[in-house]
Amino acid sequence: MRHYIAHPAMSDNGEQIGGFVGFFNNLVRLIEKCKPKKIYVIWEGGGSKRKRDLYADYKMKRRPQKLNRYYDDIPDTYKNRNYQISLLIKFLEIFPIVQIYIEDAEADDVIGYLVNYKLKNLEKIIISSDHDYYQLISSKTIIWSPTLKDFVNDKKVIDRFLIHPNNFCLAKCVAGDKSDNIPGVPGIGFKGLSKRFSKFKHESTYLMQDFIDDAKQMSKTKKLKSINSIVACEDLIKRNWKLVHLDLNNLVRSQTCKIDEKVENYQQTYNNIKAHKILKENGISSIDLSRSIFIFKQLIR
Repeated sequence: MRHYIAHPAMSDNGEQIGGFVGFFNNLVRLIEKCKPKKIYVIWEGGGSKRKRDLYADYKMKRRPQKLNRYYDDIPDTYKNRNYQISLLIKFLEIFPIVQIYIEDAEADDVIGYLVNYKLKNLEKIIISSDHDYYQLISSKTIIWSPTLKDFVNDKKVIDRFLIHPNNFCLAKCVAGDKSDNIPGVPGIGFKGLSKRFSKFKHESTYLMQDFIDDAKQMSKTKKLKSINSIVACEDLIKRNWKLVHLDLNNLVRSQTCKIDEKVENYQQTYNNIKAHKILKENGISSIDLSRSIFIFKQLIR
């Protein structure tokens, strides 16, 4: 969607094609940069019913999604967006890429399962600007942020938020998340939490109940509005944990089995002829396919 909104590419057939071209070309650049052994593309599966049942306003009241800013005079923009997504899925099937779509699940939770369980012992790079993934950072997992154009590790998170990744989920449950319409405790943010509760900076996991107990004990001796607010919002914080925590809590067994099947049964391959055919049929000339195929070949040596 980042490329769809901002990339001005047009096909020879007169279609907006910036989302497709931008995504694929950026993927090739990231492969060159990171030299992975395997690539996973995780698609949104329509959102989590469990999270919506828990909090009906979850991810509601978001601003309307931006469409391509370059071509206001071209109608059927949503139709074009869906066309580009469908074409991208079809095109990626040609290359050594594992694509995962789990119905009624968020991509966040699928990635959380892969990181914490299925690919736990492998070195991983998550490509995202979403702070939700900071809770997954470890000695085996870092993030490439397209916004920051840099890698994010535990040191970067601590420097910026004064919160260790192991405690980032709990901190977010307290501070809330405006982008997902998750309300937090009034009047307290990441740095305020770290100032009042130094355990958030430490590598050891700060358990939620320990944090609540510490806040209750502190409220007895310090008359601070923020501390009293934390105590009063105990149920809110615990509710937010179920929304924010990326683990098994929002996936059912049938969904994790589908993820396992995709990971275990995928055979890495590519089809040079089919790739050229798709680009030609759709009038796409802004992809250097020869270079791309050479780079993808490195994955299946």
